Amino acid sequence: MLRLELIHISKQYPAVRANDRVSLKVAPGEIHAVLGENGAGKSTLMKIIYGAVRPDEGEIRWNGQPVAVRNPQEARALGISMVFQHFSLFDTLTAAENVWLGLDKSMSLAEVTERIRAVSGEYGLDVDPLRPVHTLSVGERQRVEIVRALLTDPQLLILDEPTSVLTPQAVEKLFVTLRRLSDKGCSILYISHKLDEIRALCHHCTVLRGGRVTGEVDPTRETNASLSRLMIGAEPPQLRHKASAPGAVALEVAGLTLPRQSPFGMSLEGVRVQVREGEIVGVAGVSGNGQQELMAALSGEDRRAAPGSVRLFGQDIARWSPRHRRKAGLHFVPEERLGRGAVPTLSLAQNTLLTRTEAVSRGGWIRTGEVRRLAENLIARFNVKAGGPDAAAKSLSGGNLQKFLVGREIEVRPKVLIVAQPTWGVDVGAAAQIRAELLALRDAGCALLVVSEELDELFEISDRLVVIAKGRLSPVVPAAEATVEQIGAWMSGLWPAADAGGASTEKMHAQA
Repeated sequence: MLRLELIHISKQYPAVRANDRVSLKVAPGEIHAVLGENGAGKSTLMKIIYGAVRPDEGEIRWNGQPVAVRNPQEARALGISMVFQHFSLFDTLTAAENVWLGLDKSMSLAEVTERIRAVSGEYGLDVDPLRPVHTLSVGERQRVEIVRALLTDPQLLILDEPTSVLTPQAVEKLFVTLRRLSDKGCSILYISHKLDEIRALCHHCTVLRGGRVTGEVDPTRETNASLSRLMIGAEPPQLRHKASAPGAVALEVAGLTLPRQSPFGMSLEGVRVQVREGEIVGVAGVSGNGQQELMAALSGEDRRAAPGSVRLFGQDIARWSPRHRRKAGLHFVPEERLGRGAVPTLSLAQNTLLTRTEAVSRGGWIRTGEVRRLAENLIARFNVKAGGPDAAAKSLSGGNLQKFLVGREIEVRPKVLIVAQPTWGVDVGAAAQIRAELLALRDAGCALLVVSEELDELFEISDRLVVIAKGRLSPVVPAAEATVEQIGAWMSGLWPAADAGGASTEKMHAQA
């Protein structure tokens, strides 16, 4: 008997047919991948299974019986749990309170807190149940979502891009967890754009394109190239990462020390790094080790930095506002797409005005026609699937919104670009395009600082690499000389340091 069967599921939105007569079967204990490019209808289909979206037509069968899943509460009662790509957590509540809300009240909050500690420890998912969600990084929030789903002891677990901001070590631990759940009979629906993961983990794969099923394969018998062809109709273009010829120092961070702003934040201690014109410096690290605090200090959101600790082309910008920094040529793409990168309820055209001022006159008048043209150009150039420039930001799939936001900053030709998680949740074709655009910016003389938790990405595009751990930065190493094992070890805080005599020794820089 099948665990889940979808029969001719369809869902129409005003601007797009997200699902078009989709059928899918999942057996007990099966790890089933759903593969497709951004906007193919994967997330909509998962939300229909979870009761967050109602289908227009079609039938859902659960353990052989027809069911109408009208809301997530009914889904959870059946034994269905879901980890969303865009998180469904209340910012003002703690991690434990968020988890408790999604459970029946057979356990007290104190008991849930202890269960979170036990489950997160068992599966290697570092979660502090007492931390307010608004203090957590994207990666830490994702771990809370995964732990919340595991606590429900599901019969079907839906994972939408679960490893997008996890380290390679954490991914391996998650895979052990998922295989253990599969062995116990739990079915798993797994959405990912990482083809290596799908081939290593999943038993079966359904491919969606344009809201329709275009193929079903055994991923263990496929190659990355063949899966790419099924998903986007072609293999992603190969990046041409030629050696860089860096110029003058564009961005310099010298002895940046900042005390944490909240009890759950991370202090920055003696951060030093230089980024030159015509190079990409990649920042690796486990989520929650000071990336957010460093980005806030460099973008101008946090202006507590000591004078002289942040310089742009030799100018002291430590106390400059974000607007002042943008005028001087420093642009920034935050890791949080909705809420910081874009206002969810505003249109794409209106969201261009958050960082672009070409369409604003000196008197403050907005030339709406020009704003629309800016958005239209971004949609066309970066192949953003949206209902036009008037589409609300929240109506886009995660990957398409990411393409729009990264494109918004790339197109203005910044002198310095700071990017956090540039290809989070983006399909292989779009990821290759974004990375190629970043390399093209570098070749045009832009200085780029890229923060990513995908080591493969950093090795692919970076000229030099640095690791952040417990608010400190490691020495900078040429990417061509670094290894994944070395960078992985540095993520724990263990990196070489010069002693008093100048010899290199291994020291634990990150404090417990």
